[in-house]
Amino acid sequence: MSLPAHAYFFGYGSLVNRDTHAFKDAHPARLNGWRRTWRPTNLRDVAFLSVARDDAGWIDGLIAPVPDADWHALDIREGAYDRLPAEHMVDHPLPHRPQIAVYAVPDSPQPGAGHHLLLSYIDVVVQGYLREFGTAGAQHFFDTTDGWDAPVLDDRADPRYPRACRLSGEERDTVDAALDRLGVQMRRA
Repeated sequence: MSLPAHAYFFGYGSLVNRDTHAFKDAHPARLNGWRRTWRPTNLRDVAFLSVARDDAGWIDGLIAPVPDADWHALDIREGAYDRLPAEHMVDHPLPHRPQIAVYAVPDSPQPGAGHHLLLSYIDVVVQGYLREFGTAGAQHFFDTTDGWDAPVLDDRADPRYPRACRLSGEERDTVDAALDRLGVQMRRA
């Protein structure tokens, strides 16, 4: 998909955490008709956070322009994902209607057992939601994300996620309490 220089992306995971990127002029936005899902692939033993169509669903996130139209750099960061047009599904505060893309892991046959979620990845995403949308926004992240039945690998002491961030005690408590409420199975790294 080729997009012009004035196009934006919609971020719904780690891209919500401004500490994980240098994209300027980001704005809160809402993607309608989608929900998040943890999607395992054959590319690695860790599930990717992705989006799936859900006509009744919506998720908060950020939109930001891609500097110098360097979609190639963003495509590399989002290497396992397909870039899809989404401008007709995004509510945002901009006075103009830019083209907007969202990244989604393509549907594929589910691989066998052994996939897990990284706690360091979850931490980064939730930290972003807490900063952008508060406690209610972080809870909405957990409520509108599928795939919590996969075990979570506790890698906080030695993060495997390349953009891992340090959480405050309150942020860590928020993540831990939500995962406990969801009944996720924790495994030590």
